[in-house]
Amino acid sequence: MRFRSPNILILMADQLTAGILRTYGNRVSKTPHIDALASNGVVFNSAYCNSPLCAPSRAVFMTGRLPSTTGVYDNAAEFASQSPTFAHYLRHTGYRTILAGKMHFCGPDQLHGFEERLTTDIYPADYGWTPDWTRFDHRPEWYHNMDSVSQAGPCARTNQLDFDEEVAAAARQRLFDLARLQKHQTRPFCLVVSFTHPHDPFTIHEPYWNRYTDDEIDMPQVSQPALDAHSQRIRHVIGMNMQPVTTAQIHAARRAYYGAVSYIDDQLGALQQTLNDTKLADNTIIILLSDHGEMLGEHGLWYKMNFFEGASRIPMIVHCPQYFRPRRVQQPVSLADVLPTLVELAGNGQQTTEYITPIDGHSLLSHLSGTNDDSNNETAVKCEYLAEGAIAPIVMLRRNRFKFIHSPVDADQLFDLENDPNETHNIADEQNDLVSDFRSEIYHHWGDLQLLHEQVLASQRRRRFVAKALAIGTHNAWDWQPVRDARNMYIRSHMALDDIEAMARFPPVPKSTN
Repeated sequence: MRFRSPNILILMADQLTAGILRTYGNRVSKTPHIDALASNGVVFNSAYCNSPLCAPSRAVFMTGRLPSTTGVYDNAAEFASQSPTFAHYLRHTGYRTILAGKMHFCGPDQLHGFEERLTTDIYPADYGWTPDWTRFDHRPEWYHNMDSVSQAGPCARTNQLDFDEEVAAAARQRLFDLARLQKHQTRPFCLVVSFTHPHDPFTIHEPYWNRYTDDEIDMPQVSQPALDAHSQRIRHVIGMNMQPVTTAQIHAARRAYYGAVSYIDDQLGALQQTLNDTKLADNTIIILLSDHGEMLGEHGLWYKMNFFEGASRIPMIVHCPQYFRPRRVQQPVSLADVLPTLVELAGNGQQTTEYITPIDGHSLLSHLSGTNDDSNNETAVKCEYLAEGAIAPIVMLRRNRFKFIHSPVDADQLFDLENDPNETHNIADEQNDLVSDFRSEIYHHWGDLQLLHEQVLASQRRRRFVAKALAIGTHNAWDWQPVRDARNMYIRSHMALDDIEAMARFPPVPKSTN
């Protein structure tokens, strides 16, 4: 299949779990735009983040490489400038690459291949949030706590609403700017629009809160707290043992989350309307995904940081009816697959650029075009967690119906997701041969996890030292400062008024022949 240098619009939601959407079986959420996107698109039923935390997951999304390879272990680990990203590869093939919104890049490079960045980030770019595996009992103030649940409810304004409305406005404006440029420049674009909703805290503007009634809100399907060692550590690190939450608070948190999901749905609708208004829709591929999920009280847990389906399974929908017929893909895939997919889409259906570094993902183009046979594919999705709440590396393999979770300090977990979709029965002790096969694959891919453990500890030590040193004296921030040159905006004295008004109008008025 060949493509006509398609434009690419990627909408990334933050902490949006797949199971909350109607297209994945939920019957509570009100998301008409996402529903329509899915009904006319390719829906990946078993898409996963490769690390259930913001910065590591987004680095995988950008590079197609796991955190153990890039060194982006946690939310304060530097994303090296020398790491090739899909933005680099697409620019190499002639694309204009643009970012609006959150990406949680840590370090002085806040572009990573994007030609333009329209907004700042909502989170800091420094090393201040570096975890310390050697002091697990110490809970830094920047860790999640249960205030997000205990204080859930409607609001008039939040940091997140301020941020996302700026992101939405900047992205829509840029689409109009690109449409105006069409007759002068022919470069296709890849625009990433990354919102912070429905990430906690669980509060949302009252109109979205009121889209749902109390009676409509469902409660967790598995309320019994998980007893595995890592779940117990998460309960400690997010303060659940210090601040128990009530049934009413759980209910309110879930209602606010549903409202925030509807907010994201409206942003998708507005972006689609802008594509229609600018006549860009016909040659624009839309990709909807998330960086990771949200537990929402399932298994007695909140937020992410684990490999239960709620935290690690994400929505992934690709919409471009002129190229891809609607279908559902059952085979497990991951965010690591985004880079090679984009490279092939930009290369007219082929990989036209050699990968400068080995990648962990695989192109999804055969799934999109319907030429892949899901039934015989044995490729496993590989995931890892190396951040707060852990005390040693945790890795996960998802192949066919099985999910295997392994850490040197914990008992193995094996779930049959076909017969046990809620992951309540660990069958590791019942499937010795299968566990042995998974362990062998882990060793083949990662080698000795103790070496990775030592690398993570060394990185944490370096960053904590640097962060303390940089806190002394003058603070020089790495946070992105958007450039806004007002001297050439709107109407200015050095511009010909008729010309600037004509250039700004879209669609342009045909020139008179008289």
